[in-house]
Amino acid sequence: MPIQFTTDGSPGYRRLALWQDIVCDVFVGLDCKSDLGSAFHGSVTQVALGKAVCSEVCSDRQHVFRTPSRIARSDQDYVLVALGHRGDGGVVQDGRETVIHPGEFALYDTTRPYELKFKDTFSQTIFKVPREMLQRRLGRTETLTAITFGADVPLERLAYDFIFRLCQSADRLAPNSAAALSEQAVDLLAMALSERLGGTSLPSSTHRSALLYRLKAHIRTRLADPDLSLTETAAALGISSRYVNDLLADEDTSFQRHVLAERLAQCKRDLASPVLAQRHISEIAFAWGFNDLSHFGRVFREHFGMSPRDYRQSQLRH
Repeated sequence: MPIQFTTDGSPGYRRLALWQDIVCDVFVGLDCKSDLGSAFHGSVTQVALGKAVCSEVCSDRQHVFRTPSRIARSDQDYVLVALGHRGDGGVVQDGRETVIHPGEFALYDTTRPYELKFKDTFSQTIFKVPREMLQRRLGRTETLTAITFGADVPLERLAYDFIFRLCQSADRLAPNSAAALSEQAVDLLAMALSERLGGTSLPSSTHRSALLYRLKAHIRTRLADPDLSLTETAAALGISSRYVNDLLADEDTSFQRHVLAERLAQCKRDLASPVLAQRHISEIAFAWGFNDLSHFGRVFREHFGMSPRDYRQSQLRH
């Protein structure tokens, strides 16, 4: 069920204080300021979407701070994707500042200080993602914050539309569907971020991270292809096969081990899904790039401590 809060119906002199106490303290851990006083209005709706959370925030003008002291008192470890659909909103983090217009989105990270600036009435959809979900796909995220991703790039627009519409429907989705769709949303987001970094002139200090972003995104889009290879991947990125493994060595893995781990993770997710309960285990394995069922069963057991069949039964009993 969605969690909802609005200042409507509260005494004027209490509205801003309630917004601070309930929304800024409980929902996200922020300091909120506005010069409107008793004229202030705001509302927020929040609903879980798998490991992610969707929020709809509508408010009058305000200035919001995520301060070091707030961070020190918090265990929140999220990347927030702010999608604008009415009014403009500024984001300041990691030495950068940008403005989110309707149809655009930007990221900020709860583990480091940031500011949000709203000079007029606005509404945004906030897609709150555990940082590890994005890091698993892209690596480090520091170079991605406070950058506007806009409507003029097809993949960025596709990511905006998918996440926005998904959040609009989040409270009507079954839990298993919500979890699967949130993973797909992060997949699409990672692809859009990787494409942007791939076409941007980056400082040398971030070039290696950008290549790792692109490498992981390429692998994820080709997981279902049993012919996915180190040589083809290196050629697609314009680097050597040795450099591909060198990049992945930063995370104590290799091309083959990373591809195997990603394929197994997708198979594990599908085996746990009631929606796919009638689908044969072999179909799931082959759909994610395995071409030898005995090999799939062996590596699945090695990674997860049980056979694919036993794992499926253990999940679908719950």
